[in-house]
Amino acid sequence: METSIKADAKSVTRHDLVSLYEQHSPGLYRYAYRLLGDQHMAEECVSETFSRFLQTIRNGGGPNENVKAYLYRVAHNYITDIYRRQPPPALSLEEDLHAGDQMNPVHMLTREMEKERVRQALVQLPSEQRRVITLRVLEEWSHEEVAAALGKTVEATRALQYRALAALRRLLFEPEDEIL
Repeated sequence: METSIKADAKSVTRHDLVSLYEQHSPGLYRYAYRLLGDQHMAEECVSETFSRFLQTIRNGGGPNENVKAYLYRVAHNYITDIYRRQPPPALSLEEDLHAGDQMNPVHMLTREMEKERVRQALVQLPSEQRRVITLRVLEEWSHEEVAAALGKTVEATRALQYRALAALRRLLFEPEDEIL
């Protein structure tokens, strides 16, 4: 259930802010970690996102409707600032592994090689295409949520997703020209 926040700072309670943090910080952390590839930088991104959100609320601004999309946009802007200062690291697609998982080493190696191949393909995509794939596929957002986060129409994000998937397909599955 989405907590609604009005732009009027007097109407926002401490409980509202705690609820928003609890609701959105895990997803924001995953998003930032996938794009930044570093735990500490991802934690800093979440912290800075909520700090900027609070400052905006205090100044009488903030989201009118979709708080989730607003928070992800703030996080994305923070990540973009970091990218401008340094090149992006390899993307992490790693999910939390359960401590008790026992797998065949051959399967583990194959899986890691496939993840690395996908990571390298994602890094080659333009930023907006990478964001659409991250939000739609990895974060499992709806088209409407992605559109709100990107500030685009649903149709535009669907087209962007189509182009991103086509580009990934080319990068991952089309044979490279071999030199004999």
